[in-house]
Amino acid sequence: MNDLVHFAVGESKPAESHGLRKWVPLVSFLRKDVASKGPAWPPLLLVLGAISAVAYADHLVVSISLVYLYILPIAVGAIFLRKEVSYSLIVICIVLHDSYSQRPIHPALRIFHNLSAMLCFAFVVYFIQRYMEQKEALDKKVQQQRDDLLKDVELAAQVQRLFLPVSEPAIDGLEIAGMMHPARSVGGDYYDYIPINAHTIQVVIADVAGKGVPAALLMSATAAAMRLEANRDRNMLAQVERLNTQIGAVSDPERYVTLLATEIDTHKRIIRYVNCGHNPALLFRAKTGALMRMDSSCPPIGLSPDEICELASADLASGDVVVFYTDGVTEAENRLGEEFGLERLSTVVRDGSSSLSAQELTTKIFNSAADFCSDVGFHDDVTIVVVKCHLDRSSAVGA
Repeated sequence: MNDLVHFAVGESKPAESHGLRKWVPLVSFLRKDVASKGPAWPPLLLVLGAISAVAYADHLVVSISLVYLYILPIAVGAIFLRKEVSYSLIVICIVLHDSYSQRPIHPALRIFHNLSAMLCFAFVVYFIQRYMEQKEALDKKVQQQRDDLLKDVELAAQVQRLFLPVSEPAIDGLEIAGMMHPARSVGGDYYDYIPINAHTIQVVIADVAGKGVPAALLMSATAAAMRLEANRDRNMLAQVERLNTQIGAVSDPERYVTLLATEIDTHKRIIRYVNCGHNPALLFRAKTGALMRMDSSCPPIGLSPDEICELASADLASGDVVVFYTDGVTEAENRLGEEFGLERLSTVVRDGSSSLSAQELTTKIFNSAADFCSDVGFHDDVTIVVVKCHLDRSSAVGA
């Protein structure tokens, strides 16, 4: 095995050395930031071509000195070439002018003329090189800050994922699946399952106004507060009232949260819910094929200090399906500006509720919206939760 490793390494070295020998002579003339961005020959070809053109013109014109035309290739060279190469070009240009110019001039005046041109060129090269060095340092600083920001955002995304369920809850008679697809690295959507006992569970879905890091921070605060409230009190109206007070205290008036909190009891075969300005969940009735909308009954969380809500409820039967979603689904747009909309979502739910599992229906809804806006992609966070009732299988019902 060691022989094979040495053999492979030994064979790769000549190829690498050949590549280095091929490119190092050209790359060594360029500034580091220029050499890393593309091929080396275009800048060199531009500078050498410009010098040749000026030297030819200087050779043809006798009436006046064209030495100061060399300022163009020298300035371009100062942008692309290393400092040592740029200053060497000054000497080359002065030598070319002194050798090829046919203009008759006194030797002392020629020396003075060449020295003044050389100082002028050196002055230009110095300031261009200084500018390029400062620009390169600024680019490195910006890149470092960008990398640090991306690391912070990724850390925020990891923390945000901690607030989402890591597995589906085990509740007799219920099949539950959920997913969240953020439009950016971090998002403002949130969903959770909070088991109350062996036959009762709270399902929560929320959407923070806005996108990006500010929305993600408020989402995290909402998720933590909701967990604490659910463990403290099972009264959803009281939970929403306290949550509204807490979120309103830490957010500005432009930041609010739409939230739909539900409690599903498989013993009583009932779902209770409070909808705070959120998209209405869809309750599919297996026996009739009808869809019931779980509409909003109060303002979004954090929008008004006085939250007056109503608790609504609906009976459940075996085979019924509840679909929760955020506006990232219904407001997904195609290239014509058309929205996916509630009607298309309702069609997908009707077609798949009876034959698909909760996970399969979740995937089908997401894929349908993704296909619809495939030309432009999602502009908002997408969250979907599906609860499918198998109440006839529940041991609690038989008891």
